[in-house]
Amino acid sequence: MAHFRTATALRRRGDGQVFDTELDPQWTIGTKLHGGYLLAVLAKAAAEVSSHPHLTAISGSFSVAPEPGPAVVEVEVLREGRGLTQLRARLSQGGAPCTEALITQGVLTDGDAWWSGVDPVEIPPEQDCLPVPADGGGGFRIGLMDVVEQRLDPAAAGFAVGQPSRKGVISSWLRLADGSDWDPVSLLVALDPVPPISYDLGIAGWAPTVQFTAYLRGLPAPGPVRVRMRAGELGGDRMDEVAELWDEKNRLIGQATQIAAVRLP
Repeated sequence: MAHFRTATALRRRGDGQVFDTELDPQWTIGTKLHGGYLLAVLAKAAAEVSSHPHLTAISGSFSVAPEPGPAVVEVEVLREGRGLTQLRARLSQGGAPCTEALITQGVLTDGDAWWSGVDPVEIPPEQDCLPVPADGGGGFRIGLMDVVEQRLDPAAAGFAVGQPSRKGVISSWLRLADGSDWDPVSLLVALDPVPPISYDLGIAGWAPTVQFTAYLRGLPAPGPVRVRMRAGELGGDRMDEVAELWDEKNRLIGQATQIAAVRLP
């Protein structure tokens, strides 16, 4: 098993802002590396050159799907102030840019929100939800499920037997399979869960991320997290997916929106 810390390890070149990394083949969906994992690699590199400890926001674009193996991450500090650092990071492979992100580093706490208008997701207990297998059919293997334990709300699992709910909502529990606790960087993986919401709408197949934006709201409590993903609209071979994430203390600790490609029937 590729632990998250190992799978996102970086080797800094001297004292500069360029890092070498080895993209791990287990963090994949089919043959493609998971988008949240790729952004986590960029976020870790940004943290290495920032005086602020925590990832608070990231917006990434995926131009070319990199292959597992050696890659290079370059980081540029755009502005460093008292409360935050703004950076740009790029992941390249073979000299070609693959993923680029704008990143904001700041300081997060484990306190409660002063106010929230987002109701926590209602989902059965973790033990009553359905595990997502790595070999779950669909014609490809989900290596990500070897390193992330995900359990789906049974109400949203009808697509597996040809009976999607068509509500455009999938909720689940997630843990890192290596037993480590979630942190703001690894939560990027949880904010990009599988399967894509198109499965619940009766559309099978890979839905590659085109653009992904996430906000980290607080330091997660130890234990699993719950994520609710919902669709807004599908059309023009594109769909939007909105993810909201709660920790064991019922605190909203992460939000994300992504645009993904989809092949409409």
